[in-house]
Amino acid sequence: MRRLDGNEVKRIVILTGAGVSAESGLATFRDTNGLWEKHDPMQIATPEAFRRDPDLVYRFYNARRNQLQDVHPNDAHRALSRLQKEFSGEVFLVTQNVDDLHERGGSDQVCHMHGELSSVLCQACNRTARVSEDYDARSICPLCGVAGMLRPDIVWFGEVPYHMEAIGSRLRDCDLFIAVGTSGVVYPAAGFVQQALLNGAQTIEINRELSEV
Repeated sequence: MRRLDGNEVKRIVILTGAGVSAESGLATFRDTNGLWEKHDPMQIATPEAFRRDPDLVYRFYNARRNQLQDVHPNDAHRALSRLQKEFSGEVFLVTQNVDDLHERGGSDQVCHMHGELSSVLCQACNRTARVSEDYDARSICPLCGVAGMLRPDIVWFGEVPYHMEAIGSRLRDCDLFIAVGTSGVVYPAAGFVQQALLNGAQTIEINRELSEV
């Protein structure tokens, strides 16, 4: 594979957003009829909201996790998986999505910068664990045995996304950066394209509409 300038592509970074999962039936946050129209993000997606009304936050994220049972990977997930397997160089996949559709679509490497619906974070031992059943303020951490300290393993507004050092390293080294199905509104992900450009990468956007960046 070669870039438009003729140079060979050896390292690709792909950023995916909610638009990739929308075709599988998962509601996005910012589109018309998206999740933000039904819920005030300040009531469900901040540490303060969790302290103020944990039952609402538990119900919201349990419902979102349960929704995953009714959706399936689409052609975009499968195509990205094939690219990872068949490309002779490196394809680093980082996603803003908290679903597991990339993994179910066949991707072995997925960097979830905003966390995962199928995971809980224990505030007592600061470790994460997979979860398949509903949990609430009475649930016991399967790792340390402390009750009442589990929260969704989701990066909320005001919190630092996961894996930023690893993502930054890949952006500095990549030859090609591709953004797929992301609004270009939420930082720091919205700034990835500029980081890649500054380091000489070619950049590509794949979206139904032009993003903010």
